[in-house]
Amino acid sequence: MVEETYLWYKFKWPKEARKKLDYPKEPIYAMLDKAADKNGTRPYTLFEGASKTYAEIRDHANRIANFLASRGIKKGDRVALFLPNVPHFPAVFFGGLKAGATVVTCNPMYKVAELNFQLKDSGATAVFVLDHPTFTPTCYEAIKGTDVKTVVVCSVKSFLPKAKAVLGGALGKIPKSPSYQADVTFFYDDVIAKSEPKPPDVKVNPDDVALILYTGGTTGTPKGAALTHSNLVSNVHQVYEWVNLSPEDIKAPPKIQEMDEVFVGALPWYHSYGLTLTMLMGTYLSSRIVCIPDPRAGKPPMTALLKDLQEYKGTIFNCVPALYAGVVNHPDVKKYNLRSIKVCSSGAAPLPPELAKKFEEATGAILFEGYGLTETSPVTHINPTNRRDRKFGSIGLPIPDTICKILDVETGMKEMPIGEKGEIAVSGPQVMKGYWNKPKETEEVFRTIGGKRFFLTGDIGYMDNEGFTIISDRKKEMINAGGLKAYPREIEDALYEHPKIAMAAVIGVPKKDDPGDEYVKAFVVLKPGQTATPDEILEWAKSRLAGYKRPKEIEFVESLPLSQVGKVLRRELRKKELDKKGIKA
Repeated sequence: MVEETYLWYKFKWPKEARKKLDYPKEPIYAMLDKAADKNGTRPYTLFEGASKTYAEIRDHANRIANFLASRGIKKGDRVALFLPNVPHFPAVFFGGLKAGATVVTCNPMYKVAELNFQLKDSGATAVFVLDHPTFTPTCYEAIKGTDVKTVVVCSVKSFLPKAKAVLGGALGKIPKSPSYQADVTFFYDDVIAKSEPKPPDVKVNPDDVALILYTGGTTGTPKGAALTHSNLVSNVHQVYEWVNLSPEDIKAPPKIQEMDEVFVGALPWYHSYGLTLTMLMGTYLSSRIVCIPDPRAGKPPMTALLKDLQEYKGTIFNCVPALYAGVVNHPDVKKYNLRSIKVCSSGAAPLPPELAKKFEEATGAILFEGYGLTETSPVTHINPTNRRDRKFGSIGLPIPDTICKILDVETGMKEMPIGEKGEIAVSGPQVMKGYWNKPKETEEVFRTIGGKRFFLTGDIGYMDNEGFTIISDRKKEMINAGGLKAYPREIEDALYEHPKIAMAAVIGVPKKDDPGDEYVKAFVVLKPGQTATPDEILEWAKSRLAGYKRPKEIEFVESLPLSQVGKVLRRELRKKELDKKGIKA
């Protein structure tokens, strides 16, 4: 069997994980139907002290599908979700798919121009939006000049406990829009009350596009990654197959348990990481899912998240390093019982090893780093999910049915030797169909090697002698320091080891006399109550980093600019720095 020759199978591949899987040939919404058929009375969504069962959410999804069909939505049409993590989200997501539509998930923090672009580019004809003083008016303004003819306004009141809903309405505490555009507006509660609980009879194929997720905004105009039902179904099964716990690490069954888990929805579901690993995986396992619209809410920030983790006894916590740092650095973290958490993944940004160790000390959980992209549904790599075999600083091994190659940066066709850096490329059933309506851009990021289709990730890294992949950095964020390549992640990982540093981000700043040559600048957030000087940090770095990697400047900041998913936006730091110094990019 050819696959057995791959390096990553030979050393620390989990003995419990199969290398090849058989995937069900069905649409992604079959997960909801199966869970409702088998465990219909089980709680599904948990929100503000109220819950909805699997049967209730399926009923909502079926009615939404029926409503969309009545509005002329047919197979292949696009339906947009402009929603945070509220209980409406799974009902609308699966309802749109049951109507045969392609779902487009949009960041609810987008401004008018950003949302307008996605609605135009995708050709969406319907939008579901949260009833809110900001989100709803933004939506109405953004649909101008688009094909949208249907706006469904979703109030959180629909999913609150009855007493809280009545009291909140009376006191004006339930968010709502200042006005509604009568010609296009429908209300979620009316849709559910007036629509039949039967979806239209639409034949959905596994290779149909289920989801358009926009990506690439960090480097240019966003592109819509077209993910099929098969892509998403495959990735859920791949990840489930991979996660196997060890009794040496944690007192828990070796596999994540159907019905028994509580998935904490701290990551946004409009993003592939939160959508696949929390909402879809939770649905697949008939689990409870905690809906958290804003994980940073509370005073101090993230207090509400800690309360939810304790109250609902969360067991599965998929997160990003910024949120893990927020938990361990929260001034009151020791007042909360977080011992119910058992399995944690980290992705979307590099996980500093010191941060992982501190989080495990605070919770007793097992935390492992993985990797993926919007274009890959998203997961392609995960570390072994035990403390013995995982490697901090690496993204792990390719998951079942996934092949990884390190290719030369120039052409993307030549495979690099073990230990040498190049662009990471992946092939597998989770890799997208292509970019929505962008054949040229699609062609640029794919290579056919040995009869297999490989996606060029844009990330630079190498494979070690046990098949683990280590990322150096983004292809576009390498720092050219005197002809030598410095990688921000490596420098940031070193800075995180400083006992006073909570967060750090590194950029390359062009020298005025030679813009092609750069020096390293670090932006540092200190831990609460700590003080330090730039010289102190610079001196500390001397014994840990080579000269060309060492920061030449340190700037202390209150916070770092983060995307909604928790990625540090280095491009914003770099832009401000160049503007300040009068340097043209």
